[in-house]
Amino acid sequence: MNKRERVLAALHNQEVDHVPGCFWRHYSPELERGEDIVEAHLKFYRDTDVDFLKISSDGYFGWPAKALDDLQDPSALYEIEHIDPEGPFIREQVERAKEIVKRLNGECITIYTLFCPLSIFRLQVGWDKMMECIKKDPMAVMRACDMIAEDENRLIDALIHEAGVDGIFYSVQNAELTRFSLEEYRKWVEPSDRRVLDFINSVSDCSVLHCCGWDADEAGTRNHLESWQDYPSAAVSWASYVDGKDVNEIREFFHGRPAWGGFDNRTCGILYTGTEEEVKEEVKRLIALGGKKGFILGPDCSLPNDIDPKRIKWVIEAAKSV
Repeated sequence: MNKRERVLAALHNQEVDHVPGCFWRHYSPELERGEDIVEAHLKFYRDTDVDFLKISSDGYFGWPAKALDDLQDPSALYEIEHIDPEGPFIREQVERAKEIVKRLNGECITIYTLFCPLSIFRLQVGWDKMMECIKKDPMAVMRACDMIAEDENRLIDALIHEAGVDGIFYSVQNAELTRFSLEEYRKWVEPSDRRVLDFINSVSDCSVLHCCGWDADEAGTRNHLESWQDYPSAAVSWASYVDGKDVNEIREFFHGRPAWGGFDNRTCGILYTGTEEEVKEEVKRLIALGGKKGFILGPDCSLPNDIDPKRIKWVIEAAKSV
């Protein structure tokens, strides 16, 4: 199998010759726009030899709707308008992805990273303002998230059909046990999530649901994974060290879907601190647990920016030998 064949098989719950792996990181602000970010992605891919490339949307977090600028009261959200589909916020992302896909020349699949509408809203206005607005007027926030979802779907359509990416890495957040009740989440957040996920799955069979554990880890809690259990996707990326489920447990929880993960992404994790032998032994342990069907090696979330790429390459090398 080549890289493309191997990953497509893994994403569709088929046996592979060896377990593929893909890890990712964020990029520094000085690399967020233009040709430098394309080169940075390709260098990371070559240096680590990962089986496919997750393209970052660094530099395009948040959403440039005028109603979100200096938001004071949620009533302003009833006036939110769509962003220009031909404006730089969308077009620059499409051109970035298109160039990366072109340069890879079919060598591997590409997955583009996007956040759920409520996280996009939060990235624009901040945690405190998000919670203030949704507690004061949840319908206003839901309207804003619906508008963001519609715009996001236009971006997704262009990423798939124009840029040529194979799928979307859809990051869901805000489901920490301490933030919303399960009922609140399903009422206030799920509708816009579903709007985006349904569209993603209508244009791609390589969608990945990323159950982000970043904020849950920071807050010393975990996620209401039940919030996302029935969200549609080809595969699931999960935070094993935050939400306390191994690969078999997470696959069972998500109704048999392929799972992508297994490694702690934090600086305390073995990938960051371990010797080459320790990292490779962990690879063998994870593969013995997860098998060669419906499993992709990866991190709980983004790796520290200063991690040595050779550590990721150790994982890929070890997987090839198992």
